[in-house]
Amino acid sequence: MERVSIIGCGFVADLYMRSLATFPHVQVDRVYDRDANRLTQFCTHWGLNPVHSLTEFFDGLPKGSLILNLTNPKSHFEVNKACLEAGHHVYSEKPLAVDMSEAQALFDLAESKDLMVASAPCSVLGEAAQTLGKALREDVAGTPRLIYAELDDGFIPQAPFQDWKSETGAPWPAEDEFKVGCTLEHAGYYLAWLISYFGSVERVVSASAEVIPDKDPSGAGTPDYASATLFFENGPVTRLTCSIVAPHDHQIRIMGDKGVLGLKRAWDNRAPVKFYRRMRLRRRLLELPFGRRIRLNGATHPFAGKWGAANMNFALGPVEMLESISQNRPCRLSNEFALHLNEVTLAMQNAGADSGSQVMKTRCSPMEPMPWAI
Repeated sequence: MERVSIIGCGFVADLYMRSLATFPHVQVDRVYDRDANRLTQFCTHWGLNPVHSLTEFFDGLPKGSLILNLTNPKSHFEVNKACLEAGHHVYSEKPLAVDMSEAQALFDLAESKDLMVASAPCSVLGEAAQTLGKALREDVAGTPRLIYAELDDGFIPQAPFQDWKSETGAPWPAEDEFKVGCTLEHAGYYLAWLISYFGSVERVVSASAEVIPDKDPSGAGTPDYASATLFFENGPVTRLTCSIVAPHDHQIRIMGDKGVLGLKRAWDNRAPVKFYRRMRLRRRLLELPFGRRIRLNGATHPFAGKWGAANMNFALGPVEMLESISQNRPCRLSNEFALHLNEVTLAMQNAGADSGSQVMKTRCSPMEPMPWAI
């Protein structure tokens, strides 16, 4: 039996519990939240062991344990740092840190202690992302020339988000979502896939803006729209757009010499990956309207089932970390991967109206595919 412990039992924690339930060999050791009522409600529902302070949480926890940091974003750096200083590996909800100097400090601390620090999202380890990666490796669409990726979620400020509750009654954290911004919250879903396929982004040319300034009573001024052109060191030019304003669109399209490869649902581990062959018909050039579905052979990973807008197994990342420890191998969600993902995301978020081009300082290698996707 392998163990993880959890800090933070807000909205997303229930999704992690449903996902962890698909891995019977993984058990939650202990849980802490600074909100005592929330802690009791969460632990009672899931039958977990609550502790009532960080000191109590770390006391007796074996060195090198894995901790899931599911706190709100403004607490990520502080909690991640405390976990690493206590000698534990940490998997953090996104973002790893809201400031790049903090992210670098976490990376340096983890490296100095020979610990792992990773961050969500982990859908890059899911069936859809791995299928798309295999199609790229097998040259299904030919040489990729250009990628369009969209992470638009609809006009969220007008959505009935006050009614969105988790399984144990935690409200959707609207204040945090609007203050942190959709780019830090969501751009990683496709950024992680792209970095896993092609490795480091060398340069980001981006612009961002707050186009709905009255959505957040605190007046945070956080961008709710960002669009970036990503120049990879060894990959195709990519346009990535993220907003909570434009109509819902989560598709990714990879334009190659033979046609278009892509899928339409970023938040679905089972989203079908399709190839649309390009052809000439008389004097016209077009992609066939009905794509050929690309499939993997054999079993992939457990599926947690659909909840709200997501059909993802949130435990794939923590389980990958646990397996890398038990198998004494490098983790696919490496420290370098988490740091680079954080830097590219912040470059998009903080671009403003006239920031222009930004060269990335961090680097990482492409990710080794999952064994069932080779």
